[in-house]
Amino acid sequence: MKKLILSAAFLAFAGFSAVQASEVNTIKNAAIVAVQDSAVKTPVKLEELPEPVTTALKSDAYKGWTATEAWSVKEGAKEYYLINVKKEAETGSVKIDKDGKPVQ
Repeated sequence: MKKLILSAAFLAFAGFSAVQASEVNTIKNAAIVAVQDSAVKTPVKLEELPEPVTTALKSDAYKGWTATEAWSVKEGAKEYYLINVKKEAETGSVKIDKDGKPVQ
């Protein structure tokens, strides 16, 4: 009788494990959002940056620098664009608000 109960318990456990192992969740076309210190960074294509931001990047202050990546950053009530820039071997990042003004 003991063997019968143990066998039934083993089979029930094995069946439960097999059912749990077969569940697979897939994520397709999910946007990558990085969260750091309560700031939410969302990737933005360079061609989708607002006109004032692209105008600011073309100004003399950033002459010779090329934008490589951009993120929209929401930090509490503050919203700005974080743009990685490159000039030959040098790299850096620039924070510009939606009106094209530098953010400190």
